[in-house]
Amino acid sequence: MSSPTQHSLAHYRKLGYTCQVVEHFNSFSHRRVDLFGYIDIVAIKDGETGVLGIQTTSKANMGARILKVKQEPIAKIWLAGGNRIYVDGWQKNKVGRYELTQYEVTPENIFVNGNS
Repeated sequence: MSSPTQHSLAHYRKLGYTCQVVEHFNSFSHRRVDLFGYIDIVAIKDGETGVLGIQTTSKANMGARILKVKQEPIAKIWLAGGNRIYVDGWQKNKVGRYELTQYEVTPENIFVNGNS
């Protein structure tokens, strides 16, 4: 298990979430395509309201992914519907285990087209 997606799936399943990968590979453009332009995984959990949308990447790429989510107009609609958005960044620690750094995009910290 080495991809950030696989790490996030294992992490959320361990926490009791039911998860589904929603990004796919477009063979015509030879690119990965995220749901709504920013979601790699959706997760739901009994007893929690809304759906968790997860953008997963390496820790080094988190800044770019956070910006990508914050600039996506659909992200505001997602959050307004009572859903949540996490950006997960994975990095190996000194003993070779992967550690998660997590950022939550909220209605208070999102912006679209440079406007906060």
